[in-house]
Amino acid sequence: MIGTKLAHFTITGHLGSGGMGDVYQATDSKLGRSVAIKLLPEAFTHDTERAARFEREARVLASLNHPNIAAIHGLEESGGRKFLVMELAPGETLAQRVERGPIPVDEALGIAMQITNALESAHDKGITHRDLKPAN
Repeated sequence: MIGTKLAHFTITGHLGSGGMGDVYQATDSKLGRSVAIKLLPEAFTHDTERAARFEREARVLASLNHPNIAAIHGLEESGGRKFLVMELAPGETLAQRVERGPIPVDEALGIAMQITNALESAHDKGITHRDLKPAN
């Protein structure tokens, strides 16, 4: 996928995979910035239920505004493929941090506060995160 163009976005790297698709780093040529793109798998392109779930995820994300939640910039389509354009959060994931070794208590508390603040913000809007894991 690296080098692939989706509309005005060019895929520059793979960030991860999940049940609803693969996430890539991309360059937005219109705005000159790096973004994250979550691409609905091609196998689900014609699955109306999956496509509707993907669009619901976009609307839910768009309703949130919190410093510890990646902002969504849009729901796009190119060549029949739907994808979410999101804020790129640089740095390592919690999974990568855990792999490096034990986390000191003060660092762990800071991480836990960021997670709980984000979850509280989502819960205040009636949103329950159903895929909470260190890679997210």
